[in-house]
Amino acid sequence: MKRDGDGMKKMFLAGLVCFLMSCGSTWAQTPTFSETDWPWWRGADRQGHAVGEQNPPTRWSDSADAKQNIVWKVPLADRGHGSPILLGDRVYLQVADKARESQFLVCLNRDSGELVWESVVHEGEFDATHQREPNTKASWASCTPATDGERVFVNFYFDKAVYTSAVSLEGELLWQQKLCPYQIHQGYGSSPTVYQNLVIASADNKAGGQVVGMDRVTGEVVWRHQRPKEPNYASPVVLTVAGKDQLFLTGCDLVTSLDSLTGDVNWEIEGATTECVTTTVTDGTHVFSSGGYPDNHISAVVADGSGEVAWEVGTRVYVPSMLHKDGHLFMTLDAGVAMCVDCQTGETKWKARLGGDFTSSPVLVNDRIYAVNEEGKCYIFRADTESFESIGENQLGDSVMSTPTISGGRIYLRVGKQEGGKRQEYLYCIGE
Repeated sequence: MKRDGDGMKKMFLAGLVCFLMSCGSTWAQTPTFSETDWPWWRGADRQGHAVGEQNPPTRWSDSADAKQNIVWKVPLADRGHGSPILLGDRVYLQVADKARESQFLVCLNRDSGELVWESVVHEGEFDATHQREPNTKASWASCTPATDGERVFVNFYFDKAVYTSAVSLEGELLWQQKLCPYQIHQGYGSSPTVYQNLVIASADNKAGGQVVGMDRVTGEVVWRHQRPKEPNYASPVVLTVAGKDQLFLTGCDLVTSLDSLTGDVNWEIEGATTECVTTTVTDGTHVFSSGGYPDNHISAVVADGSGEVAWEVGTRVYVPSMLHKDGHLFMTLDAGVAMCVDCQTGETKWKARLGGDFTSSPVLVNDRIYAVNEEGKCYIFRADTESFESIGENQLGDSVMSTPTISGGRIYLRVGKQEGGKRQEYLYCIGE
Protein backbone atom coordinates (compact mmCIF):
# COMPACT_ATOMS: atom_id res chain seq x y z
CA MET A 1 0.00 0.00 0.00
CA LYS A 2 2.76 2.33 1.01
CA ARG A 3 4.64 1.45 -2.14
CA ASP A 4 1.58 2.32 -4.25
CA GLY A 5 1.19 5.61 -2.41
CA ASP A 6 4.85 6.48 -2.97
CA GLY A 7 4.47 5.58 -6.63
CA MET A 8 1.42 7.81 -6.99
CA LYS A 9 3.23 10.63 -5.19
CA LYS A 10 6.20 10.33 -7.53
CA MET A 11 3.91 10.30 -10.56
CA PHE A 12 2.12 13.39 -9.24
CA LEU A 13 5.39 15.24 -8.63
CA ALA A 14 6.71 14.25 -12.05
CA GLY A 15 3.52 15.51 -13.64
CA LEU A 16 3.71 18.75 -11.67
CA VAL A 17 7.31 19.32 -12.76
CA CYS A 18 6.37 18.69 -16.41
CA PHE A 19 3.44 21.10 -16.09
CA LEU A 20 5.60 23.82 -14.54
CA MET A 21 8.29 23.29 -17.16
CA SER A 22 5.66 23.56 -19.86
CA CYS A 23 4.35 26.79 -18.33
CA GLY A 24 7.88 28.14 -18.03
CA SER A 25 8.63 27.22 -21.61
CA THR A 26 5.48 28.92 -22.83
CA TRP A 27 6.20 32.01 -20.73
CA ALA A 28 9.77 32.18 -22.03
CA GLN A 29 8.66 32.40 -25.63
CA THR A 30 8.60 35.77 -27.35
CA PRO A 31 4.90 36.62 -27.85
CA THR A 32 3.42 36.36 -31.33
CA PHE A 33 0.84 38.65 -32.85
CA SER A 34 -1.78 38.95 -35.55
CA GLU A 35 -0.76 40.32 -38.94
CA THR A 36 -2.83 43.42 -38.14
CA ASP A 37 -0.86 44.18 -34.95
CA TRP A 38 2.22 46.41 -34.80
CA PRO A 39 3.66 45.53 -31.38
CA TRP A 40 6.80 47.67 -31.12
CA TRP A 41 9.20 50.03 -32.88
CA ARG A 42 9.67 49.06 -36.55
CA GLY A 43 6.95 46.38 -36.46
CA ALA A 44 6.76 42.68 -35.64
CA ASP A 45 9.95 41.76 -37.55
CA ARG A 46 11.77 44.81 -36.07
CA GLN A 47 12.88 45.74 -39.60
CA GLY A 48 10.32 48.34 -40.68
CA HIS A 49 8.33 45.89 -42.80
CA ALA A 50 4.54 45.95 -42.82
CA VAL A 51 3.27 42.37 -42.47
CA GLY A 52 0.95 40.52 -44.85
CA GLU A 53 -0.62 41.39 -48.15
CA GLN A 54 -2.18 44.82 -47.78
CA ASN A 55 -2.86 47.82 -49.95
CA PRO A 56 -2.69 51.12 -48.05
CA PRO A 57 -3.61 54.26 -49.97
CA THR A 58 -1.13 56.02 -52.19
CA ARG A 59 -3.24 59.20 -52.26
CA TRP A 60 -4.64 61.22 -49.36
CA SER A 61 -5.50 64.80 -48.41
CA ASP A 62 -6.93 66.70 -45.46
CA SER A 63 -7.49 70.00 -47.23
CA ALA A 64 -10.88 71.59 -46.67
CA ASP A 65 -11.93 71.34 -50.30
CA ALA A 66 -10.38 67.96 -51.18
CA LYS A 67 -10.48 65.50 -48.30
CA GLN A 68 -9.42 62.03 -49.37
CA ASN A 69 -8.80 58.78 -47.47
CA ILE A 70 -8.77 60.34 -43.99
CA VAL A 71 -10.49 57.83 -41.69
CA TRP A 72 -10.02 59.91 -38.54
CA LYS A 73 -7.70 62.34 -36.82
CA VAL A 74 -7.40 63.18 -33.13
CA PRO A 75 -5.61 66.12 -31.49
CA LEU A 76 -2.66 65.40 -29.19
CA ALA A 77 -1.23 67.52 -26.41
CA ASP A 78 2.06 69.38 -26.86
CA ARG A 79 4.72 67.60 -28.94
CA GLY A 80 6.03 64.04 -29.35
CA HIS A 81 7.97 62.08 -31.95
CA GLY A 82 7.28 58.48 -30.96
CA SER A 83 5.24 56.26 -33.28
CA PRO A 84 1.97 54.51 -32.36
CA ILE A 85 1.76 50.75 -31.83
CA LEU A 86 -1.29 48.57 -32.56
CA LEU A 87 -2.76 45.68 -30.60
CA GLY A 88 -6.19 44.29 -31.48
CA ASP A 89 -8.67 47.16 -31.68
CA ARG A 90 -6.44 49.61 -29.77
CA VAL A 91 -3.77 52.18 -30.63
CA TYR A 92 -1.13 53.16 -28.04
CA LEU A 93 0.98 56.31 -28.15
CA GLN A 94 3.28 58.19 -25.75
CA VAL A 95 2.58 61.86 -25.02
CA ALA A 96 4.30 64.57 -22.95
CA ASP A 97 2.28 67.64 -21.90
CA LYS A 98 4.23 70.53 -20.36
CA ALA A 99 1.05 72.38 -19.39
CA ARG A 100 -0.02 69.44 -17.22
CA GLU A 101 3.55 68.56 -16.22
CA SER A 102 2.84 64.94 -17.10
CA GLN A 103 4.06 62.19 -19.40
CA PHE A 104 1.50 59.56 -20.23
CA LEU A 105 0.40 56.69 -22.43
CA VAL A 106 -2.71 57.23 -24.54
CA CYS A 107 -5.00 54.39 -25.64
CA LEU A 108 -7.32 55.03 -28.59
CA ASN A 109 -10.00 53.03 -30.35
CA ARG A 110 -8.47 51.84 -33.61
CA ASP A 111 -11.66 52.20 -35.68
CA SER A 112 -12.75 55.64 -34.49
CA GLY A 113 -9.75 57.32 -32.83
CA GLU A 114 -11.88 57.83 -29.71
CA LEU A 115 -9.96 58.07 -26.43
CA VAL A 116 -10.31 54.85 -24.41
CA TRP A 117 -8.03 55.89 -21.52
CA GLU A 118 -4.82 57.69 -20.67
CA SER A 119 -2.38 56.55 -18.01
CA VAL A 120 -0.06 59.06 -16.33
CA VAL A 121 3.44 57.56 -16.09
CA HIS A 122 5.31 60.56 -14.65
CA GLU A 123 4.08 63.78 -13.03
CA GLY A 124 6.18 66.83 -12.21
CA GLU A 125 9.00 68.74 -13.85
CA PHE A 126 9.88 66.06 -16.38
CA ASP A 127 12.02 68.36 -18.54
CA ALA A 128 14.57 69.24 -15.84
CA THR A 129 18.13 68.82 -17.18
CA HIS A 130 21.61 69.22 -15.72
CA GLN A 131 22.75 72.08 -17.96
CA ARG A 132 22.43 71.41 -21.66
CA GLU A 133 19.03 71.76 -23.32
CA PRO A 134 18.06 69.14 -25.93
CA ASN A 135 18.23 69.62 -29.68
CA THR A 136 15.33 71.66 -31.05
CA LYS A 137 14.30 68.59 -33.08
CA ALA A 138 13.94 66.50 -29.92
CA SER A 139 10.79 65.99 -27.83
CA TRP A 140 9.97 64.67 -24.36
CA ALA A 141 7.99 61.78 -25.87
CA SER A 142 10.24 60.49 -28.66
CA CYS A 143 10.05 56.78 -27.84
CA THR A 144 7.70 54.17 -29.31
CA PRO A 145 5.96 51.81 -26.85
CA ALA A 146 6.24 48.00 -26.98
CA THR A 147 3.71 45.36 -25.94
CA ASP A 148 3.80 41.68 -25.02
CA GLY A 149 0.04 41.39 -25.59
CA GLU A 150 -0.72 41.73 -21.87
CA ARG A 151 0.90 45.03 -20.95
CA VAL A 152 2.48 48.05 -22.68
CA PHE A 153 6.06 49.18 -21.96
CA VAL A 154 7.20 52.80 -22.27
CA ASN A 155 10.54 54.61 -21.93
CA PHE A 156 10.64 58.22 -20.75
CA TYR A 157 13.35 60.66 -19.74
CA PHE A 158 12.12 62.16 -16.47
CA ASP A 159 14.00 64.62 -14.27
CA LYS A 160 17.60 63.67 -15.13
CA ALA A 161 17.07 59.90 -15.44
CA VAL A 162 15.52 57.34 -17.81
CA TYR A 163 12.79 54.95 -16.69
CA THR A 164 11.03 51.96 -18.23
CA SER A 165 7.43 51.49 -17.06
CA ALA A 166 4.73 48.89 -17.62
CA VAL A 167 1.05 49.78 -18.05
CA SER A 168 -1.79 47.26 -18.13
CA LEU A 169 -4.19 47.07 -21.08
CA GLU A 170 -6.73 48.75 -18.78
CA GLY A 171 -4.44 51.74 -18.12
CA GLU A 172 -3.05 50.81 -14.69
CA LEU A 173 0.59 51.63 -13.98
CA LEU A 174 2.04 48.24 -12.98
CA TRP A 175 5.72 48.88 -12.33
CA GLN A 176 8.52 51.32 -12.99
CA GLN A 177 12.26 50.70 -13.22
CA LYS A 178 15.00 53.33 -13.31
CA LEU A 179 17.57 52.44 -15.96
CA CYS A 180 20.19 55.00 -14.96
CA PRO A 181 20.84 58.74 -14.53
CA TYR A 182 20.80 60.46 -17.91
CA GLN A 183 22.74 63.51 -19.05
CA ILE A 184 20.95 65.29 -21.89
CA HIS A 185 23.10 65.93 -24.95
CA GLN A 186 20.69 65.94 -27.92
CA GLY A 187 17.69 64.29 -26.22
CA TYR A 188 16.39 60.78 -25.56
CA GLY A 189 14.52 58.53 -27.98
CA SER A 190 15.51 54.89 -27.52
CA SER A 191 12.52 52.50 -27.64
CA PRO A 192 12.12 49.25 -25.67
CA THR A 193 11.89 45.80 -27.21
CA VAL A 194 10.41 42.50 -26.00
CA TYR A 195 12.24 39.18 -26.13
CA GLN A 196 11.02 36.00 -24.42
CA ASN A 197 10.36 36.85 -20.75
CA LEU A 198 12.17 40.19 -20.92
CA VAL A 199 11.64 43.79 -21.91
CA ILE A 200 14.98 45.33 -22.89
CA ALA A 201 15.81 49.05 -22.91
CA SER A 202 18.91 51.24 -23.22
CA ALA A 203 20.00 54.72 -22.16
CA ASP A 204 23.39 55.63 -23.64
CA ASN A 205 24.65 59.00 -22.38
CA LYS A 206 27.76 60.98 -21.37
CA ALA A 207 27.34 60.08 -17.71
CA GLY A 208 27.61 56.38 -18.55
CA GLY A 209 24.73 54.42 -20.02
CA GLN A 210 23.27 50.97 -19.56
CA VAL A 211 21.35 48.33 -21.47
CA VAL A 212 18.92 46.62 -19.08
CA GLY A 213 16.94 43.38 -19.36
CA MET A 214 13.86 43.39 -17.08
CA ASP A 215 11.27 40.75 -16.25
CA ARG A 216 8.24 41.94 -18.13
CA VAL A 217 5.77 40.88 -15.41
CA THR A 218 7.53 42.27 -12.34
CA GLY A 219 10.01 44.82 -13.69
CA GLU A 220 12.78 43.11 -11.77
CA VAL A 221 16.21 43.66 -13.32
CA VAL A 222 17.52 40.37 -14.75
CA TRP A 223 20.74 41.84 -16.16
CA ARG A 224 22.55 45.12 -16.72
CA HIS A 225 25.25 45.85 -19.27
CA GLN A 226 27.41 48.94 -18.76
CA ARG A 227 28.02 51.20 -21.75
CA PRO A 228 30.71 53.83 -22.50
CA LYS A 229 30.31 57.44 -21.38
CA GLU A 230 29.18 58.68 -24.78
CA PRO A 231 25.97 60.23 -26.15
CA ASN A 232 24.04 57.84 -28.40
CA TYR A 233 20.40 57.35 -29.39
CA ALA A 234 19.97 53.96 -31.07
CA SER A 235 17.34 51.46 -29.89
CA PRO A 236 18.39 47.89 -29.01
CA VAL A 237 17.03 45.28 -31.41
CA VAL A 238 16.94 41.47 -31.41
CA LEU A 239 17.63 39.93 -34.81
CA THR A 240 18.28 36.39 -36.00
CA VAL A 241 21.67 36.59 -37.69
CA ALA A 242 24.36 34.00 -38.43
CA GLY A 243 22.05 31.27 -37.15
CA LYS A 244 21.12 32.68 -33.74
CA ASP A 245 19.20 35.44 -31.98
CA GLN A 246 21.44 38.37 -31.06
CA LEU A 247 20.73 41.68 -29.35
CA PHE A 248 22.37 44.51 -31.29
CA LEU A 249 23.19 48.08 -30.38
CA THR A 250 25.27 50.46 -32.48
CA GLY A 251 27.01 53.68 -31.43
CA CYS A 252 29.55 54.78 -28.80
CA ASP A 253 32.07 53.83 -31.55
CA LEU A 254 30.98 50.19 -31.25
CA VAL A 255 28.84 47.56 -32.90
CA THR A 256 27.77 45.36 -30.00
CA SER A 257 26.13 41.92 -29.94
CA LEU A 258 24.76 40.72 -26.60
CA ASP A 259 23.07 37.55 -25.42
CA SER A 260 19.48 38.74 -25.09
CA LEU A 261 18.74 36.63 -22.00
CA THR A 262 21.89 37.33 -19.98
CA GLY A 263 23.40 40.57 -21.29
CA ASP A 264 26.73 38.80 -21.84
CA VAL A 265 28.80 40.04 -24.77
CA ASN A 266 28.72 37.75 -27.81
CA TRP A 267 31.14 40.03 -29.65
CA GLU A 268 31.94 43.72 -29.96
CA ILE A 269 33.99 45.67 -32.50
CA GLU A 270 34.84 49.26 -33.41
CA GLY A 271 32.50 49.35 -36.38
CA ALA A 272 30.36 52.43 -35.73
CA THR A 273 30.70 56.15 -35.15
CA THR A 274 30.02 57.77 -31.76
CA GLU A 275 26.45 59.00 -32.21
CA CYS A 276 23.91 56.80 -33.97
CA VAL A 277 20.14 57.12 -34.08
CA THR A 278 19.16 54.40 -36.53
CA THR A 279 18.07 50.91 -35.53
CA THR A 280 20.21 48.31 -37.28
CA VAL A 281 18.88 45.93 -39.93
CA THR A 282 20.20 42.63 -41.27
CA ASP A 283 20.35 40.55 -44.43
CA GLY A 284 20.93 37.41 -42.34
CA THR A 285 24.71 37.62 -42.61
CA HIS A 286 25.58 41.25 -41.89
CA VAL A 287 24.26 43.91 -39.56
CA PHE A 288 24.39 47.45 -40.87
CA SER A 289 25.48 50.37 -38.74
CA SER A 290 24.88 53.97 -39.79
CA GLY A 291 25.55 57.25 -38.03
CA GLY A 292 26.30 60.92 -38.42
CA TYR A 293 28.63 62.23 -35.71
CA PRO A 294 31.53 62.80 -35.74
CA ASP A 295 31.67 60.68 -38.90
CA ASN A 296 29.13 59.95 -41.61
CA HIS A 297 29.15 56.25 -42.28
CA ILE A 298 27.38 53.05 -43.20
CA SER A 299 29.21 49.83 -42.39
CA ALA A 300 28.39 46.18 -43.11
CA VAL A 301 29.57 44.05 -40.18
CA VAL A 302 29.72 40.28 -40.57
CA ALA A 303 27.68 39.15 -37.56
CA ASP A 304 29.38 35.81 -36.85
CA GLY A 305 31.80 37.21 -34.26
CA SER A 306 34.74 37.30 -36.67
CA GLY A 307 35.06 41.07 -36.34
CA GLU A 308 35.09 41.49 -40.11
CA VAL A 309 33.75 44.70 -41.62
CA ALA A 310 32.78 43.76 -45.17
CA TRP A 311 32.58 47.34 -46.40
CA GLU A 312 32.16 50.92 -45.22
CA VAL A 313 31.10 54.10 -47.02
CA GLY A 314 30.87 57.73 -45.93
CA THR A 315 27.15 58.19 -46.58
CA ARG A 316 25.17 60.17 -43.99
CA VAL A 317 22.17 58.17 -42.80
CA TYR A 318 22.11 59.58 -39.30
CA VAL A 319 18.47 59.52 -38.13
CA PRO A 320 16.21 57.53 -40.52
CA SER A 321 16.66 53.76 -40.14
CA MET A 322 17.28 51.70 -43.28
CA LEU A 323 15.31 48.88 -44.92
CA HIS A 324 16.50 45.54 -46.26
CA LYS A 325 14.87 43.72 -49.16
CA ASP A 326 16.21 41.17 -51.65
CA GLY A 327 19.87 41.61 -50.76
CA HIS A 328 19.73 45.40 -50.93
CA LEU A 329 19.48 48.33 -48.54
CA PHE A 330 16.94 51.04 -49.23
CA MET A 331 17.32 54.30 -47.35
CA THR A 332 16.38 57.94 -47.14
CA LEU A 333 19.32 60.15 -46.28
CA ASP A 334 18.77 62.95 -43.77
CA ALA A 335 19.36 65.44 -46.58
CA GLY A 336 16.43 64.19 -48.69
CA VAL A 337 17.96 61.62 -51.04
CA ALA A 338 16.66 58.07 -51.59
CA MET A 339 19.27 55.37 -52.25
CA CYS A 340 19.57 51.68 -53.00
CA VAL A 341 22.80 49.88 -52.02
CA ASP A 342 23.99 46.32 -52.62
CA CYS A 343 24.34 44.52 -49.25
CA GLN A 344 27.33 42.44 -50.33
CA THR A 345 29.50 45.15 -51.85
CA GLY A 346 28.22 48.54 -50.67
CA GLU A 347 27.81 49.56 -54.32
CA THR A 348 25.20 52.27 -54.91
CA LYS A 349 22.65 50.93 -57.40
CA TRP A 350 20.77 54.20 -57.71
CA LYS A 351 20.03 57.46 -55.92
CA ALA A 352 17.25 60.01 -56.40
CA ARG A 353 16.52 63.44 -54.98
CA LEU A 354 13.31 63.58 -52.96
CA GLY A 355 13.20 66.89 -51.10
CA GLY A 356 13.40 68.41 -47.64
CA ASP A 357 15.07 66.82 -44.63
CA PHE A 358 14.22 63.42 -43.13
CA THR A 359 13.94 62.32 -39.50
CA SER A 360 11.14 59.75 -39.94
CA SER A 361 12.21 56.26 -41.04
CA PRO A 362 10.85 54.66 -44.23
CA VAL A 363 8.41 51.74 -44.04
CA LEU A 364 8.22 48.86 -46.55
CA VAL A 365 4.80 47.58 -47.65
CA ASN A 366 5.14 44.70 -50.13
CA ASP A 367 7.21 46.38 -52.87
CA ARG A 368 6.38 49.98 -51.89
CA ILE A 369 8.34 52.28 -49.61
CA TYR A 370 6.59 55.08 -47.70
CA ALA A 371 8.94 57.86 -46.54
CA VAL A 372 7.83 61.13 -44.91
CA ASN A 373 10.02 64.23 -44.70
CA GLU A 374 10.07 66.78 -41.88
CA GLU A 375 7.67 69.08 -43.75
CA GLY A 376 4.94 66.40 -43.93
CA LYS A 377 5.41 65.28 -47.54
CA CYS A 378 5.19 61.53 -47.99
CA TYR A 379 7.10 60.05 -50.93
CA ILE A 380 6.01 56.61 -52.12
CA PHE A 381 8.41 54.75 -54.37
CA ARG A 382 9.10 51.24 -55.56
CA ALA A 383 11.59 48.97 -53.72
CA ASP A 384 13.28 48.28 -57.04
CA THR A 385 16.95 47.38 -57.17
CA GLU A 386 17.55 48.69 -60.68
CA SER A 387 16.08 52.20 -60.72
CA PHE A 388 14.01 54.73 -58.79
CA GLU A 389 10.30 54.62 -59.58
CA SER A 390 7.98 57.15 -57.94
CA ILE A 391 4.45 56.01 -57.11
CA GLY A 392 3.08 59.16 -55.52
CA GLU A 393 3.51 62.15 -53.22
CA ASN A 394 1.15 63.45 -50.54
CA GLN A 395 1.25 66.47 -48.25
CA LEU A 396 -0.21 66.31 -44.74
CA GLY A 397 0.36 69.07 -42.20
CA ASP A 398 3.71 70.82 -42.12
CA SER A 399 5.76 68.96 -39.52
CA VAL A 400 6.44 65.23 -39.22
CA MET A 401 9.25 63.73 -37.14
CA SER A 402 7.52 60.43 -36.34
CA THR A 403 7.73 57.22 -38.38
CA PRO A 404 4.40 55.98 -39.80
CA THR A 405 2.87 52.73 -38.60
CA ILE A 406 1.25 50.77 -41.44
CA SER A 407 -1.02 47.80 -40.80
CA GLY A 408 -4.29 46.37 -42.03
CA GLY A 409 -4.19 48.61 -45.10
CA ARG A 410 -4.11 51.78 -42.97
CA ILE A 411 -1.42 54.32 -42.14
CA TYR A 412 -1.15 55.83 -38.65
CA LEU A 413 0.90 59.03 -38.67
CA ARG A 414 1.72 61.70 -36.08
CA VAL A 415 1.52 65.11 -37.74
CA GLY A 416 2.04 68.73 -36.66
CA LYS A 417 0.05 71.58 -38.18
CA GLN A 418 0.24 75.33 -37.70
CA GLU A 419 -3.17 76.53 -36.54
CA GLY A 420 -3.92 80.00 -35.20
CA GLY A 421 -0.27 80.86 -34.94
CA LYS A 422 0.74 77.78 -32.95
CA ARG A 423 1.60 74.16 -33.60
CA GLN A 424 -1.11 71.55 -33.03
CA GLU A 425 -0.26 67.88 -33.19
CA TYR A 426 -2.62 65.16 -34.49
CA LEU A 427 -2.62 61.43 -34.91
CA TYR A 428 -4.07 60.54 -38.31
CA CYS A 429 -5.51 57.29 -39.53
CA ILE A 430 -5.27 57.14 -43.34
CA GLY A 431 -7.15 54.47 -45.24
CA GLU A 432 -9.78 53.76 -47.85
